Amino acid sequence: MAANGRTQVLIAGAGVAALETALALRALAGELVSVELVAPEREFAYRPLSVAEPYRYGEMRRFPLDRLVAAAGATPHLGSLAGLDAREKRVTLADGSARAYDALVVATGAQQHEAVPGAITFGGPSGRGAIDGLLARAAAGELRRIAFTRPPTPIWPLPLYELALQTAAYLADQFIRGVEIVVATPEPHPLAVFGDRASDEIRRLLGLRGIEIVLGATPVCWSEGELLLTGGDDVRCDAAVALPRLEGGPIDGLPQDGSGFVATDELGWVLGLTDVYAAGDITQFPVKQGGIAAEQADAVATSIASDAGAAVRPRTFEPVLRGILLTGMGPRFVRAEHDGRSSVVDMQPLWWPPSKIVGRYLSPFLATQLGLVGADAAPVDAEGVQVEVTVDTRDHSAWSPV
Repeated sequence: MAANGRTQVLIAGAGVAALETALALRALAGELVSVELVAPEREFAYRPLSVAEPYRYGEMRRFPLDRLVAAAGATPHLGSLAGLDAREKRVTLADGSARAYDALVVATGAQQHEAVPGAITFGGPSGRGAIDGLLARAAAGELRRIAFTRPPTPIWPLPLYELALQTAAYLADQFIRGVEIVVATPEPHPLAVFGDRASDEIRRLLGLRGIEIVLGATPVCWSEGELLLTGGDDVRCDAAVALPRLEGGPIDGLPQDGSGFVATDELGWVLGLTDVYAAGDITQFPVKQGGIAAEQADAVATSIASDAGAAVRPRTFEPVLRGILLTGMGPRFVRAEHDGRSSVVDMQPLWWPPSKIVGRYLSPFLATQLGLVGADAAPVDAEGVQVEVTVDTRDHSAWSPV
Protein backbone atom coordinates (compact mmCIF):
# COMPACT_ATOMS: atom_id res chain seq x y z
CA MET A 1 0.00 0.00 0.00
CA ALA A 2 1.36 3.40 -0.98
CA ALA A 3 2.20 5.95 1.67
CA ASN A 4 -0.89 7.96 0.69
CA GLY A 5 -3.10 4.94 1.43
CA ARG A 6 -3.82 4.15 -2.20
CA THR A 7 -3.60 0.68 -3.67
CA GLN A 8 -0.50 0.53 -5.85
CA VAL A 9 -1.35 -0.96 -9.23
CA LEU A 10 1.46 -1.80 -11.61
CA ILE A 11 0.51 -2.43 -15.25
CA ALA A 12 3.10 -4.04 -17.52
CA GLY A 13 2.48 -3.29 -21.20
CA ALA A 14 1.73 -0.48 -23.63
CA GLY A 15 -1.11 -1.82 -25.73
CA VAL A 16 -4.88 -1.88 -25.64
CA ALA A 17 -5.22 -4.04 -22.52
CA ALA A 18 -2.80 -1.85 -20.56
CA LEU A 19 -4.44 1.46 -21.48
CA GLU A 20 -7.97 0.11 -21.01
CA THR A 21 -7.03 -1.13 -17.53
CA ALA A 22 -5.62 2.27 -16.56
CA LEU A 23 -8.66 4.11 -17.89
CA ALA A 24 -11.09 1.72 -16.23
CA LEU A 25 -9.33 2.04 -12.88
CA ARG A 26 -9.45 5.83 -13.11
CA ALA A 27 -13.20 5.67 -13.79
CA LEU A 28 -14.02 2.98 -11.23
CA ALA A 29 -11.59 3.59 -8.36
CA GLY A 30 -10.41 7.17 -8.75
CA GLU A 31 -8.20 8.29 -5.87
CA LEU A 32 -8.33 4.84 -4.24
CA VAL A 33 -5.61 3.59 -6.57
CA SER A 34 -2.22 4.77 -7.76
CA VAL A 35 -1.45 3.40 -11.23
CA GLU A 36 1.97 3.02 -12.82
CA LEU A 37 2.41 1.71 -16.36
CA VAL A 38 5.74 0.08 -17.23
CA ALA A 39 6.58 -0.54 -20.88
CA PRO A 40 9.63 -0.51 -23.18
CA GLU A 41 7.76 1.34 -25.94
CA ARG A 42 7.79 5.10 -26.30
CA GLU A 43 4.79 5.18 -28.63
CA PHE A 44 1.29 3.75 -28.69
CA ALA A 45 0.59 2.24 -32.11
CA TYR A 46 -3.03 2.01 -33.25
CA ARG A 47 -2.44 -1.06 -35.40
CA PRO A 48 -5.78 -2.23 -36.87
CA LEU A 49 -5.56 -0.02 -39.95
CA SER A 50 -2.10 -1.36 -40.83
CA VAL A 51 -3.90 -4.02 -42.88
CA ALA A 52 -5.20 -1.20 -45.12
CA GLU A 53 -1.91 0.66 -45.54
CA PRO A 54 -0.58 -1.24 -48.58
CA TYR A 55 -3.84 -0.51 -50.40
CA ARG A 56 -3.90 3.20 -49.48
CA TYR A 57 -7.24 2.91 -47.65
CA GLY A 58 -5.92 3.88 -44.24
CA GLU A 59 -2.81 4.14 -42.12
CA MET A 60 -1.57 3.13 -38.72
CA ARG A 61 -1.47 5.97 -36.21
CA ARG A 62 1.21 6.52 -33.57
CA PHE A 63 1.12 8.73 -30.49
CA PRO A 64 3.63 9.45 -27.69
CA LEU A 65 2.88 6.87 -25.02
CA ASP A 66 3.80 9.03 -22.03
CA ARG A 67 1.18 11.61 -23.00
CA LEU A 68 -1.53 8.96 -23.38
CA VAL A 69 -0.61 7.32 -20.08
CA ALA A 70 -0.65 10.65 -18.26
CA ALA A 71 -4.01 11.50 -19.82
CA ALA A 72 -5.28 8.15 -18.60
CA GLY A 73 -4.39 9.11 -15.03
CA ALA A 74 -1.35 6.84 -14.69
CA THR A 75 2.39 7.36 -14.31
CA PRO A 76 4.57 6.09 -17.18
CA HIS A 77 7.85 4.28 -16.57
CA LEU A 78 10.20 3.18 -19.34
CA GLY A 79 11.20 -0.42 -18.77
CA SER A 80 10.53 -4.05 -19.62
CA LEU A 81 9.10 -6.68 -17.27
CA ALA A 82 11.58 -9.52 -16.78
CA GLY A 83 10.22 -11.37 -13.76
CA LEU A 84 8.01 -11.25 -10.71
CA ASP A 85 7.95 -12.48 -7.15
CA ALA A 86 4.29 -12.90 -6.27
CA ARG A 87 5.02 -13.65 -2.62
CA GLU A 88 7.04 -10.45 -2.13
CA LYS A 89 4.77 -8.50 -4.53
CA ARG A 90 7.72 -7.21 -6.46
CA VAL A 91 8.71 -7.22 -10.13
CA THR A 92 12.13 -7.14 -11.71
CA LEU A 93 12.74 -5.11 -14.84
CA ALA A 94 15.19 -5.91 -17.62
CA ASP A 95 17.64 -3.29 -16.32
CA GLY A 96 17.79 -5.09 -12.96
CA SER A 97 15.71 -2.57 -11.03
CA ALA A 98 12.76 -3.65 -8.90
CA ARG A 99 9.33 -2.17 -8.27
CA ALA A 100 6.73 -3.05 -5.65
CA TYR A 101 2.99 -3.42 -6.20
CA ASP A 102 -0.25 -4.27 -4.43
CA ALA A 103 -1.83 -5.53 -7.65
CA LEU A 104 0.01 -6.44 -10.85
CA VAL A 105 -1.56 -6.55 -14.32
CA VAL A 106 0.47 -8.35 -16.99
CA ALA A 107 -0.58 -6.98 -20.37
CA THR A 108 2.62 -7.46 -22.33
CA GLY A 109 0.96 -8.88 -25.43
CA ALA A 110 2.35 -11.54 -27.74
CA GLN A 111 5.34 -11.81 -30.02
CA GLN A 112 5.00 -12.57 -33.73
CA HIS A 113 6.89 -15.41 -35.41
CA GLU A 114 6.99 -16.90 -38.88
CA ALA A 115 4.30 -19.56 -39.18
CA VAL A 116 4.74 -20.72 -42.77
CA PRO A 117 8.35 -20.99 -44.01
CA GLY A 118 8.80 -19.58 -47.50
CA ALA A 119 5.68 -17.43 -47.32
CA ILE A 120 5.52 -13.68 -46.75
CA THR A 121 4.60 -13.09 -43.11
CA PHE A 122 2.16 -10.24 -42.66
CA GLY A 123 2.29 -9.05 -39.08
CA GLY A 124 0.94 -5.54 -39.31
CA PRO A 125 3.13 -2.49 -39.98
CA SER A 126 6.25 -4.56 -40.66
CA GLY A 127 4.47 -6.33 -43.50
CA ARG A 128 3.61 -3.27 -45.57
CA GLY A 129 6.78 -3.32 -47.63
CA ALA A 130 6.34 -7.00 -48.47
CA ILE A 131 2.75 -6.45 -49.61
CA ASP A 132 3.84 -3.42 -51.64
CA GLY A 133 6.36 -5.64 -53.37
CA LEU A 134 3.77 -8.35 -53.94
CA LEU A 135 1.38 -5.89 -55.60
CA ALA A 136 4.18 -4.49 -57.75
CA ARG A 137 5.10 -7.98 -58.94
CA ALA A 138 1.48 -8.70 -59.77
CA ALA A 139 1.26 -5.43 -61.74
CA ALA A 140 4.41 -6.41 -63.64
CA GLY A 141 2.88 -9.72 -64.68
CA GLU A 142 5.23 -11.82 -62.54
CA LEU A 143 2.47 -13.40 -60.43
CA ARG A 144 -0.48 -15.36 -61.74
CA ARG A 145 -1.71 -16.97 -58.54
CA ILE A 146 -1.43 -15.69 -54.94
CA ALA A 147 -2.41 -17.65 -51.81
CA PHE A 148 -3.32 -16.17 -48.43
CA THR A 149 -3.21 -18.45 -45.40
CA ARG A 150 -3.02 -18.59 -41.61
CA PRO A 151 -1.75 -21.01 -38.95
CA PRO A 152 -4.17 -23.02 -36.76
CA THR A 153 -2.84 -21.33 -33.62
CA PRO A 154 -4.68 -18.59 -31.64
CA ILE A 155 -4.96 -15.43 -33.73
CA TRP A 156 -7.36 -12.75 -35.00
CA PRO A 157 -8.72 -14.10 -38.33
CA LEU A 158 -10.05 -10.95 -40.04
CA PRO A 159 -6.72 -9.86 -41.64
CA LEU A 160 -6.61 -13.09 -43.67
CA TYR A 161 -9.80 -12.18 -45.50
CA GLU A 162 -9.04 -8.46 -45.56
CA LEU A 163 -5.73 -9.05 -47.32
CA ALA A 164 -7.31 -11.32 -49.92
CA LEU A 165 -10.31 -9.07 -50.59
CA GLN A 166 -8.30 -5.85 -50.67
CA THR A 167 -5.73 -7.42 -53.00
CA ALA A 168 -8.50 -8.45 -55.37
CA ALA A 169 -10.03 -4.97 -55.21
CA TYR A 170 -6.66 -3.31 -55.80
CA LEU A 171 -5.92 -5.46 -58.84
CA ALA A 172 -9.36 -4.73 -60.27
CA ASP A 173 -9.01 -1.00 -59.67
CA GLN A 174 -5.62 -1.03 -61.41
CA PHE A 175 -7.03 -3.06 -64.35
CA ILE A 176 -4.59 -5.87 -63.63
CA ARG A 177 -6.06 -9.04 -65.13
CA GLY A 178 -5.23 -12.70 -64.95
CA VAL A 179 -4.20 -12.94 -61.28
CA GLU A 180 -6.00 -15.64 -59.28
CA ILE A 181 -6.37 -15.44 -55.49
CA VAL A 182 -6.79 -18.36 -53.09
CA VAL A 183 -7.54 -18.35 -49.35
CA ALA A 184 -6.44 -21.48 -47.46
CA THR A 185 -7.53 -21.71 -43.84
CA PRO A 186 -7.72 -24.40 -41.14
CA GLU A 187 -11.20 -23.12 -40.22
CA PRO A 188 -14.17 -25.40 -40.99
CA HIS A 189 -16.04 -22.36 -42.30
CA PRO A 190 -14.74 -18.94 -43.41
CA LEU A 191 -14.55 -16.56 -40.47
CA ALA A 192 -16.07 -19.33 -38.37
CA VAL A 193 -15.48 -17.62 -35.02
CA PHE A 194 -18.18 -15.07 -35.93
CA GLY A 195 -20.86 -17.67 -36.69
CA ASP A 196 -22.96 -18.67 -39.67
CA ARG A 197 -24.05 -15.20 -40.76
CA ALA A 198 -20.48 -13.97 -41.05
CA SER A 199 -19.44 -17.17 -42.84
CA ASP A 200 -22.23 -16.76 -45.38
CA GLU A 201 -21.35 -13.11 -45.99
CA ILE A 202 -17.63 -13.76 -46.40
CA ARG A 203 -18.39 -16.59 -48.83
CA ARG A 204 -20.51 -14.19 -50.84
CA LEU A 205 -17.83 -11.49 -50.87
CA LEU A 206 -15.12 -13.95 -51.86
CA GLY A 207 -17.36 -15.21 -54.65
CA LEU A 208 -17.97 -11.69 -55.94
CA ARG A 209 -14.23 -11.22 -56.28
CA GLY A 210 -13.65 -14.66 -57.76
CA ILE A 211 -11.52 -15.76 -54.80
CA GLU A 212 -11.19 -19.49 -54.23
CA ILE A 213 -11.32 -20.79 -50.67
CA VAL A 214 -9.82 -24.00 -49.28
CA LEU A 215 -11.20 -24.96 -45.84
CA GLY A 216 -9.87 -27.29 -43.15
CA ALA A 217 -6.33 -26.96 -44.49
CA THR A 218 -3.29 -26.19 -42.34
CA PRO A 219 -0.31 -24.63 -44.13
CA VAL A 220 3.08 -26.31 -43.77
CA CYS A 221 5.33 -24.24 -46.03
CA TRP A 222 5.60 -22.56 -49.41
CA SER A 223 8.23 -24.00 -51.68
CA GLU A 224 8.93 -23.97 -55.42
CA GLY A 225 5.59 -22.53 -56.41
CA GLU A 226 3.43 -24.61 -54.10
CA LEU A 227 1.75 -24.01 -50.75
CA LEU A 228 1.92 -27.35 -48.96
CA LEU A 229 -1.10 -28.14 -46.81
CA THR A 230 -2.27 -30.81 -44.42
CA GLY A 231 -5.97 -31.58 -44.55
CA GLY A 232 -6.34 -30.41 -48.15
CA ASP A 233 -4.77 -30.53 -51.59
CA ASP A 234 -1.63 -28.47 -52.02
CA VAL A 235 -2.14 -25.12 -53.75
CA ARG A 236 -0.10 -24.11 -56.75
CA CYS A 237 0.78 -20.42 -56.43
CA ASP A 238 3.52 -17.98 -57.35
CA ALA A 239 3.55 -16.40 -53.89
CA ALA A 240 1.96 -16.99 -50.49
CA VAL A 241 1.14 -14.59 -47.67
CA ALA A 242 0.63 -15.93 -44.14
CA LEU A 243 -0.46 -14.48 -40.84
CA PRO A 244 2.09 -14.96 -38.02
CA ARG A 245 2.22 -17.43 -35.18
CA LEU A 246 1.88 -15.73 -31.79
CA GLU A 247 3.70 -16.52 -28.55
CA GLY A 248 3.87 -14.84 -25.17
CA GLY A 249 7.30 -13.60 -24.15
CA PRO A 250 8.88 -15.44 -21.17
CA ILE A 251 8.55 -13.78 -17.76
CA ASP A 252 10.26 -15.36 -14.75
CA GLY A 253 7.83 -16.30 -12.00
CA LEU A 254 4.77 -16.18 -14.26
CA PRO A 255 3.07 -19.53 -14.99
CA GLN A 256 3.06 -19.88 -18.80
CA ASP A 257 2.19 -22.72 -21.15
CA GLY A 258 4.36 -24.00 -24.00
CA SER A 259 3.37 -21.04 -26.18
CA GLY A 260 4.01 -18.50 -23.44
CA PHE A 261 0.33 -17.86 -22.73
CA VAL A 262 -1.14 -17.44 -19.25
CA ALA A 263 -4.16 -19.19 -17.74
CA THR A 264 -6.61 -16.85 -16.01
CA ASP A 265 -10.01 -17.10 -14.37
CA GLU A 266 -13.13 -15.13 -15.34
CA LEU A 267 -11.88 -12.05 -13.47
CA GLY A 268 -8.42 -12.14 -15.01
CA TRP A 269 -6.62 -13.61 -11.98
CA VAL A 270 -3.52 -15.56 -13.01
CA LEU A 271 -4.14 -19.09 -11.82
CA GLY A 272 -1.82 -20.06 -8.99
CA LEU A 273 -0.82 -16.51 -8.03
CA THR A 274 -2.25 -13.89 -5.67
CA ASP A 275 -2.96 -10.29 -6.73
CA VAL A 276 -1.53 -10.94 -10.20
CA TYR A 277 -3.79 -10.47 -13.23
CA ALA A 278 -3.33 -10.82 -16.97
CA ALA A 279 -5.23 -9.36 -19.90
CA GLY A 280 -4.83 -9.27 -23.66
CA ASP A 281 -2.89 -11.44 -26.08
CA ILE A 282 -0.68 -12.99 -23.41
CA THR A 283 -3.66 -14.88 -21.97
CA GLN A 284 -4.76 -18.29 -23.17
CA PHE A 285 -8.00 -16.96 -24.65
CA PRO A 286 -7.86 -18.20 -28.28
CA VAL A 287 -8.96 -14.96 -29.99
CA LYS A 288 -6.20 -12.34 -30.04
CA GLN A 289 -7.77 -8.95 -30.71
CA GLY A 290 -7.86 -5.48 -29.20
CA GLY A 291 -11.56 -5.51 -28.39
CA ILE A 292 -11.21 -8.80 -26.51
CA ALA A 293 -8.18 -7.42 -24.68
CA ALA A 294 -10.25 -4.41 -23.60
CA GLU A 295 -13.05 -6.64 -22.30
CA GLN A 296 -10.54 -8.66 -20.29
CA ALA A 297 -9.04 -5.44 -18.93
CA ASP A 298 -12.48 -4.25 -17.80
CA ALA A 299 -12.98 -7.42 -15.78
CA VAL A 300 -9.54 -7.03 -14.19
CA ALA A 301 -10.22 -3.39 -13.33
CA THR A 302 -13.52 -4.16 -11.60
CA SER A 303 -11.83 -6.77 -9.42
CA ILE A 304 -8.94 -4.47 -8.45
CA ALA A 305 -11.28 -1.52 -7.85
CA SER A 306 -13.51 -3.62 -5.62
CA ASP A 307 -10.53 -4.80 -3.56
CA ALA A 308 -9.37 -1.18 -3.27
CA GLY A 309 -12.64 -0.24 -1.62
CA ALA A 310 -14.60 1.19 -4.56
CA ALA A 311 -18.35 0.62 -4.72
CA VAL A 312 -17.92 -1.69 -7.67
CA ARG A 313 -19.07 -5.25 -8.15
CA PRO A 314 -16.46 -7.44 -9.89
CA ARG A 315 -17.63 -8.13 -13.43
CA THR A 316 -16.61 -11.35 -15.16
CA PHE A 317 -15.16 -11.55 -18.64
CA GLU A 318 -17.97 -12.45 -21.04
CA PRO A 319 -16.47 -12.06 -24.51
CA VAL A 320 -18.29 -10.36 -27.36
CA LEU A 321 -16.47 -10.33 -30.68
CA ARG A 322 -16.63 -7.13 -32.72
CA GLY A 323 -14.75 -6.50 -35.93
CA ILE A 324 -14.73 -4.29 -39.00
CA LEU A 325 -13.94 -6.32 -42.11
CA LEU A 326 -12.20 -4.17 -44.74
CA THR A 327 -13.21 -5.51 -48.15
CA GLY A 328 -12.20 -2.88 -50.68
CA MET A 329 -15.92 -2.61 -51.46
CA GLY A 330 -17.16 -1.02 -48.25
CA PRO A 331 -16.59 -2.36 -44.72
CA ARG A 332 -18.71 -4.97 -43.00
CA PHE A 333 -19.40 -4.65 -39.26
CA VAL A 334 -19.54 -8.07 -37.60
CA ARG A 335 -20.55 -8.83 -34.03
CA ALA A 336 -21.01 -12.16 -32.29
CA GLU A 337 -21.30 -13.72 -28.87
CA HIS A 338 -18.28 -15.96 -28.42
CA ASP A 339 -20.50 -18.90 -27.45
CA GLY A 340 -22.24 -18.64 -30.83
CA ARG A 341 -25.65 -17.65 -29.48
CA SER A 342 -26.06 -14.71 -31.85
CA SER A 343 -24.24 -12.90 -34.63
CA VAL A 344 -24.86 -9.81 -36.75
CA VAL A 345 -23.34 -8.59 -40.03
CA ASP A 346 -24.16 -5.15 -41.41
CA MET A 347 -22.78 -2.37 -43.59
CA GLN A 348 -23.84 0.15 -40.92
CA PRO A 349 -21.99 0.58 -37.58
CA LEU A 350 -23.02 -1.83 -34.84
CA TRP A 351 -21.22 0.15 -32.10
CA TRP A 352 -20.01 3.68 -31.42
CA PRO A 353 -17.45 5.08 -31.97
CA PRO A 354 -17.23 2.86 -35.10
CA SER A 355 -13.55 1.96 -34.62
CA LYS A 356 -11.80 -1.34 -35.19
CA ILE A 357 -10.86 -1.60 -31.52
CA VAL A 358 -13.85 -1.42 -29.19
CA GLY A 359 -13.22 -0.60 -25.54
CA ARG A 360 -15.69 0.74 -23.02
CA TYR A 361 -13.22 3.42 -21.94
CA LEU A 362 -10.53 3.24 -24.62
CA SER A 363 -12.69 3.94 -27.69
CA PRO A 364 -13.93 7.39 -26.63
CA PHE A 365 -10.51 8.13 -25.11
CA LEU A 366 -8.69 7.41 -28.38
CA ALA A 367 -11.37 9.26 -30.32
CA THR A 368 -10.55 12.33 -28.27
CA GLN A 369 -6.78 11.92 -28.03
CA LEU A 370 -6.01 10.69 -31.55
CA GLY A 371 -8.96 12.01 -33.51
CA LEU A 372 -9.66 8.55 -34.89
CA VAL A 373 -13.43 9.15 -35.10
CA GLY A 374 -15.86 11.89 -34.15
CA ALA A 375 -15.72 11.82 -30.37
CA ASP A 376 -18.42 14.47 -30.02
CA ALA A 377 -20.98 12.02 -31.37
CA ALA A 378 -20.15 9.21 -28.96
CA PRO A 379 -23.29 8.59 -26.86
CA VAL A 380 -23.18 7.85 -23.15
CA ASP A 381 -25.79 6.76 -20.65
CA ALA A 382 -26.89 8.57 -17.48
CA GLU A 383 -23.80 7.38 -15.61
CA GLY A 384 -21.40 8.50 -18.33
CA VAL A 385 -20.86 4.97 -19.63
CA GLN A 386 -20.36 4.57 -23.37
CA VAL A 387 -23.25 2.90 -25.15
CA GLU A 388 -23.11 0.59 -28.11
CA VAL A 389 -25.13 0.89 -31.27
CA THR A 390 -27.32 -2.13 -31.84
CA VAL A 391 -28.59 -1.89 -35.36
CA ASP A 392 -32.24 -2.59 -36.01
CA THR A 393 -32.33 -3.88 -39.58
CA ARG A 394 -35.54 -1.96 -40.21
CA ASP A 395 -34.47 1.57 -39.37
CA HIS A 396 -30.85 1.46 -38.06
CA SER A 397 -31.74 3.76 -35.19
CA ALA A 398 -31.90 1.79 -31.94
CA TRP A 399 -29.45 2.27 -29.03
CA SER A 400 -28.79 0.01 -26.08
CA PRO A 401 -26.22 -0.01 -23.26
CA VAL A 402 -23.00 -1.96 -23.57
